[in-house]
Amino acid sequence: MIFKLENSVNQQVDLHHKNVELYVKREDAIHPFVSGNKYRKLKYNVLEAQKKGIKTLVTFGGAYSNHIAAVAAAGQLFGFKTVGIIRGEELWTEIDKNPTLSFAKQQGMRFKFVTREAYRRKTSADFIAALKAEFGDYYHVPEGGTNALAVKGCEEILTESDQVFDYVCSAVGTGGTISGLINCSKPGQQVLGFPALKGDFLKSDISKFAKQSNWELITNYHFGGYAKINEELVAFINQFKTDYQIPLDPVYTGKMLFGIFDLIEKGFFPKGSKILAIHTGGLQGIEGMNALLKKKNLPLIMS
Repeated sequence: MIFKLENSVNQQVDLHHKNVELYVKREDAIHPFVSGNKYRKLKYNVLEAQKKGIKTLVTFGGAYSNHIAAVAAAGQLFGFKTVGIIRGEELWTEIDKNPTLSFAKQQGMRFKFVTREAYRRKTSADFIAALKAEFGDYYHVPEGGTNALAVKGCEEILTESDQVFDYVCSAVGTGGTISGLINCSKPGQQVLGFPALKGDFLKSDISKFAKQSNWELITNYHFGGYAKINEELVAFINQFKTDYQIPLDPVYTGKMLFGIFDLIEKGFFPKGSKILAIHTGGLQGIEGMNALLKKKNLPLIMS
């Protein structure tokens, strides 16, 4: 589903005056729980686990991880047991207070809470051996879901009808989604990634999977880093929802769209450009972010 953004009374950027067209591809509408890029990343991993006859999915994430919620929901849908290795040993007392973890629990996910120090060793041989001893034969889904099969799924986001766009924009977390978009983009298209994290390390991660060089990372809109947010971003997300009836999550798509509008205002895109922004979902994270905003006495995000 592709939605064209038109000027509204309240929108600060005059798209007509800038002579650009901006569209949003609603990947978030694929499924209420396994939506957006999480559906794309999990599709071929689930099929591979089924092919191998493995009945348990084990994955990793933080307390508010979209990935944890999606894997739990996918397990429920396709008949897998699911285990979430959660960063932060102290969080085991917070399950029922945390909207992401409580949802995952309702979907049947079991949790193993580990210290942050132990979590940093999650790919080590001894850590993996301990998981095998505890959970038996399982299918490993990496943190964030990015692997070769995830990229394969994300290569299906763009269709033949999307060839008309000059720019394809995506939020970037672990790099799997943008890698898939790069691989399925057409000649003449430029793929722009908007990282939610600080640092240039993502370039090397993306280069492991990307088969073309028509991409660029726009690193000025992370708002201080992963899951960081301020009143300006909250106001933008809420105004966007009012103007277009499209909710944005505060960690990924909200920052991406904020960046796109700012770049349009600054004349980054040539006149006549057609821009496609990929809405990668993540809306389950709004409730958790609002809980944090409420504690700080800040405005809340419209869901």
